[in-house]
Amino acid sequence: MSYRWEITANALRQGVIGIVRTHDAESAVAAARAILEAGLRSVELPLTNPGALDAISGLSAAYPAATIGAGTVLDEASAVLAIRAGARFLVSPSVDAAVIRTAHRYGAAAFPGAGSVTEIVRALEEGADAVKVFPASSWGPSWVSDVRAALPQAPLVPTGGIGPADVPGWLAAGAVACGVGSALTRGTTAEIAARVETLLRSAHG
Repeated sequence: MSYRWEITANALRQGVIGIVRTHDAESAVAAARAILEAGLRSVELPLTNPGALDAISGLSAAYPAATIGAGTVLDEASAVLAIRAGARFLVSPSVDAAVIRTAHRYGAAAFPGAGSVTEIVRALEEGADAVKVFPASSWGPSWVSDVRAALPQAPLVPTGGIGPADVPGWLAAGAVACGVGSALTRGTTAEIAARVETLLRSAHG
């Protein structure tokens, strides 16, 4: 059993959350395994995949040292199901107080999504463990730098349209981690592994 602050630290430790957007459990598990085997220990599986809960359950059992989360968690029912499947953190595209409360009730971390300074502050007030800045491609790293000048306490996780090569710039601007999706997980298992290894080197360079 890990405390929520430990889950948050583990999810963000490497500066990258790998987002696995596929269409069924089998493809999600295959892509996530490639990411995890290459050394990235934080993976999010969005619930837009109808097989996401099965994938989360299987991966949580197979990789107990990894931090597996659920994405696109829109309501309390989805939050409970994701946590029961083994999700340690819940990511949402918006700020939903019920999702955050549900995550905390069951010991999971909550990373709600925000698209403005007002929403970031609201997310923090509702108890967010980190704040997903979405869609990050609409702004750029300088926006994160400007926001953190006013809100240095805000743990921001830019997500949406970020490629592996973009990650160091976002981290340098003050992001605590980046969510990286299709740019990381497309292609073969070997291509995914090579991309992850390169990304981890650059993120910690």
